[in-house]
Amino acid sequence: MTGKFFTAFLIVAMIAGCARVSESRLNPFNWFGRADREAVVVVVDPYADTRPLVGQVVAMNVERIPGGAIVRATGLPPRQGFYDGELVPLNDEEPEDGILTFEFRAAAPEFQTRVSTQQSREVVVGRFVSDQTLDGVRAIRVVGLANALVSRR
Repeated sequence: MTGKFFTAFLIVAMIAGCARVSESRLNPFNWFGRADREAVVVVVDPYADTRPLVGQVVAMNVERIPGGAIVRATGLPPRQGFYDGELVPLNDEEPEDGILTFEFRAAAPEFQTRVSTQQSREVVVGRFVSDQTLDGVRAIRVVGLANALVSRR
């Protein structure tokens, strides 16, 4: 009977310990939380990527994987047909004040297209970011024309 009680006690203690670790900064699954909205001011560089910024970034998440993370974002262009979407790093993929910033760009269709529903216009992109690049990064920001989403550690 004492052995069963001791085993049950150990299981309860381990579960309680896991709950504390899951809320702490030691748990790598908590390094990047939900994306928060930010206002954005866009400065256009005439020598930069010619694809326009998507109108709005509607979703963004950071998934930890071995060797780094995958930044995934969903953009909403003004009409259907946008293609060749990409998260373009700013500052040569160097964090500025601990923030790694990407512009969400997509090529516009060459002909007039319908606006239609939001779901039919969405463009989803992803980008791998290595552990070396993430070293010293406190937040990842994805910028669109009207807004930016940020995921913080």
